[in-house]
Amino acid sequence: MLGARGGWQALRRCPSSIFSSSSSSFSSSSSSLPREQRVPAARLRVRQALGAREAAGEVQVQGWVRSVRSQKEVLFLHINDGSSLESLQVVADPSMDSRDLTFGSAVEVRGKLVKSPHKMQNVELKAESIRVVGPCDALSFPLKAKERHPLEYVRQFPHLRCRSNALGALLRIRSEATAAIHSFFQDNGYVHIHTPIITSNDCEGAGELFQIETSNETQESAEKNRFFNVPAFLTVSGQLHLEVMAGAFTHVFTFGPTFRAENSQSRRHLAEFYMVEAELSFTESLQDITQVMEDLFKTATSAVFSRCPRDVELFHKYIAPAQKGRLEQMLKNKFVTISYNEAVEILKQASQTFAFKPEWGCDLQREHEKYLVQHCGEVPVFVINYPYDLKPFYMRDNEDGPQRTVAAVDLLVPGIGELCGGSLREERLPFLESRLQRLGLSDAYQWYLDLRKFGSVPHGGFGMGFERYLQYILGVDNIKDVIPFPRFPHSCLL
Repeated sequence: MLGARGGWQALRRCPSSIFSSSSSSFSSSSSSLPREQRVPAARLRVRQALGAREAAGEVQVQGWVRSVRSQKEVLFLHINDGSSLESLQVVADPSMDSRDLTFGSAVEVRGKLVKSPHKMQNVELKAESIRVVGPCDALSFPLKAKERHPLEYVRQFPHLRCRSNALGALLRIRSEATAAIHSFFQDNGYVHIHTPIITSNDCEGAGELFQIETSNETQESAEKNRFFNVPAFLTVSGQLHLEVMAGAFTHVFTFGPTFRAENSQSRRHLAEFYMVEAELSFTESLQDITQVMEDLFKTATSAVFSRCPRDVELFHKYIAPAQKGRLEQMLKNKFVTISYNEAVEILKQASQTFAFKPEWGCDLQREHEKYLVQHCGEVPVFVINYPYDLKPFYMRDNEDGPQRTVAAVDLLVPGIGELCGGSLREERLPFLESRLQRLGLSDAYQWYLDLRKFGSVPHGGFGMGFERYLQYILGVDNIKDVIPFPRFPHSCLL
């Protein structure tokens, strides 16, 4: 797709080469020429039209009406096609007004871009014809013109909420953040791997898995004749598959859906979410892993701020007014690093009372994570070297008894808690064999042991919850407001 400036230059320099043949089907009540004799108009996105710096010839813009104002001598419309937060102003003769021209209706407008007398925009579209492609009953349409609907309200309409300003902005931000993350890894020499969605392993070891069966299997027949011959689940992480690939490509990453069967309807949990995961071979330092985490976070955030500033501003102005300043300060400074031991001591010395008493060997709760971030100055905090018994079998033993730890790391951020988790992986065959035997997993993970027999190297990696990342940079309180389709209340959209 042409950018706003590129599309506009192409329109001015080579108008005949970019005309869309489909635009000749434009129907207009104000044009007397037969359809086949009309000069095709250049089709522009709203964003391209708004980026124009001067007047131009015949253009066609398609979108949905955001406002209608009919006066005695002029008809004003604002239309939007999702390409930008701002809408394009259309001025037309009042005779073009009709009962179908309402808020929410889909229209095609053909006319000329002219200089606008208003300071808020460079150009406006002087309509020569307006065609209502799809009418909208504005009275029954759940979204209303000139109303700022709360996120809680639009969540009730998962099939329509993308047409609101907030969700439109969110989805453009989500798209740009996705592109920025891919660019970060590709610019740094990582190979993108598509890891399986259906798998037989439980990478996290928590047992929160969605098991897969065919729709016509009964429980009895499923046990005798499974489709996959072994129990199959929706993936909770692509990490183990990435470790396979890290044995051939030194830097790999994946970015795809993951699933957790934790039965929670809280503001922090999703059954389906996207995970960014990476593995780095030939690294013996946990600092190498934390540096990639920090660089990824800062690079992606800077790119989002640069590419869609108006969309980000909407959230920072109306939803989280103080978030912009905090993020700008965070981007300038190094993240803080503390050990798990230090974290426990900080919590024990805290003046506040916690619902879960902080003790060495216990996992950090969200209340602990929030306090640690506050204690460190409301900046992201890496907590490293967790107790051995708290973490999965694949994390590298630090051999530091009596308080035995593994080379693990969690990144905690203000308002969210844990955003990223990672570790060095146990590359030493005897250590890994011993732990799998104690856990009774040797047979299930024989293939994983093979990776340590044939060319094993020190390596590590991490995963970042994409929705939690968006939730943090935008200051959104409920994680369900950063996904395209919330699960409630339409069962057809589950």
